Amino acid sequence: MKKITALLLLTIGLTGWFPQRASAQEVQVLTLEKALEIAYRNSPTLIKSKIKLQQDELSLVRQKAMLKSKFTLNLSPFSYSRQNLYDNYNSSYYTQKTMSSNGSFSIDQPIIWTGGTISLTERLNWQDANNQSRGGKNTSFNNDLSLTLTQPIFKYNELKMQLKEIEYQLEESKISDAITQLNIETSVTNDFYSVYKSYKSLLNQQESYKKVKESYELTKALVEQDNRPKVELLEAETALDEAEINLANAEIDYANTKDNFKKLLGLPLDEDISVLPKTEFDSVHVNTDLAIKYALDQRMEIRQRNIAIEKGLLNLIKIKAEDKFSGEISATVGLWNNSSNFTGAFQNLQDKQDINLNVSIPIFDWGARKASIRSTELSNESSEIELDEEKKGIIIQIRQICRSLPQLYKEISIAKKRADNAAIIYDINYEKYQSGQISNKDLQDYQNKLTSAKESYTNTIIQYKQKLLELKINTLWDFENNSSYLPV
Repeated sequence: MKKITALLLLTIGLTGWFPQRASAQEVQVLTLEKALEIAYRNSPTLIKSKIKLQQDELSLVRQKAMLKSKFTLNLSPFSYSRQNLYDNYNSSYYTQKTMSSNGSFSIDQPIIWTGGTISLTERLNWQDANNQSRGGKNTSFNNDLSLTLTQPIFKYNELKMQLKEIEYQLEESKISDAITQLNIETSVTNDFYSVYKSYKSLLNQQESYKKVKESYELTKALVEQDNRPKVELLEAETALDEAEINLANAEIDYANTKDNFKKLLGLPLDEDISVLPKTEFDSVHVNTDLAIKYALDQRMEIRQRNIAIEKGLLNLIKIKAEDKFSGEISATVGLWNNSSNFTGAFQNLQDKQDINLNVSIPIFDWGARKASIRSTELSNESSEIELDEEKKGIIIQIRQICRSLPQLYKEISIAKKRADNAAIIYDINYEKYQSGQISNKDLQDYQNKLTSAKESYTNTIIQYKQKLLELKINTLWDFENNSSYLPV
């Protein structure tokens, strides 16, 4: 396996261009891994995504807790009422005073398998009624223990439906969070290499400026010795001015890309940074069919589409249940007694039974239910089409990446050779210029070709790295390390 190794020491002090600035402020050198770590920690988008994920996790915890037994204690410790009432039979007013106290304790247990509820309830009441006008007085204690089963019939299981919907919502949040993380990785990686690219461009412009200045000094000396025509000095001055402009533009571009990168990472804009990319890599062999399989098996967008289809089916069940024959059965068994003293309320208990059947029978809705069902079915058909199109798009995307990778790797070797040859050609022609065989303008053409070849080599390496990242993001498989790359 052919290996390309480029050892790049990216410290500003090496160039001699910013020695004063580097000494005044410490430069933070960022690797790609460190930059991603900072971005994951500071990104507002990812922070909001994590918050949404936590909310949905708590919603699922709440829903599962609601399926467990619920214990409730209701108390009304004391109630007093005094009022004047009119007795129609005797045509006179009388005063009635009532004092009471009551409480209840209940255990409610939802039945997840059927969607019903079973409840155990104990009620205890005390009441003291006194008719002050006639001297009548009544004290009673009431004890009521009951077991009730409530079961919907001819209807979907709402408990299971609610739980499933929240589970889908949580899964969607996890997928959204993972996709956000992948998008951040893509943005950070692209900006990271943009900073590296602009830095390498600055180095090339510095070297170009240095060579142009040397050429200018040589031309000036030769013209003063009458060994070269004055027009070549004018050309050398023009070339030097252009080199200064190119160098200044490269410095501005480097500063701008660093500012944009710091903003993306959430770093202070006053902090100085440089990047240290890993440029050691081997040619990565990718089996296109295997890459497509990884993508179709692991891509979270496909799961999102499947969730949309499954939620659509749940929604169709709910729509079909609207305005449809349905009912509810309620059955109660229990023990109770009423006595004038407290202990008597718990003695000689009498049994009780209660069964209720309630039904709802829609007669005519002018076609509203049928229209709702058809609309939901069409929405589900649309979701299935979107799933098929998503899969086709993924397959095309993976094929294009796999076709590009071998070509880019070849281009790296070609670009490296072109840059090496351009450097040799420049040195040869510089000697020719010194001996008067070529003009200053011709020398500048060779210098421009050298600068262009170096930048092309840098750009090709970056493109290959970005294409490998694109393959990893789109297949969720790291082909460099031959391992899965699932964020969740």
